[in-house]
Amino acid sequence: MTDQAKPAYRVPMVERTGMRRLEESRGHSKLLMPLEGNANHVDVMYLGAFCILAEAAAAGPGISILDTARYFPIVKDIAVDFHRMAASDVTGEFTLSEEQIAGLLADLERKGSAGYTAEVPMHDADGTLVATGRVTIKLLSHDWGG
Repeated sequence: MTDQAKPAYRVPMVERTGMRRLEESRGHSKLLMPLEGNANHVDVMYLGAFCILAEAAAAGPGISILDTARYFPIVKDIAVDFHRMAASDVTGEFTLSEEQIAGLLADLERKGSAGYTAEVPMHDADGTLVATGRVTIKLLSHDWGG
């Protein structure tokens, strides 16, 4: 299945954040969460926006390698560690290595499931590390019975 033939995963709540894809390729995703519309009561990035950014940056690389007619991703768990407040847009980025991709695809073929944990650094507009997300992604076969 070509990338153009893959159905897009749409999550309306995520779309409402205004998050944008900056870079996307096989096993790689870099996203931007805008501060506008995602600030809390003291005008810094809201916790929920960090969670959505970490989740999407972690899941994108897995989705990019899937035959979505056969497999789908889910988030098993997520945690966000804050390092400092972000009063600007925030980017998050994660990449799977080719070795990790090969292992995931082999597990999917053999077991119908695979998984990985993504460490997603999140930086403000000045490049300062403001948070780190840890996201466990499961990739499952549509007929997985586990």
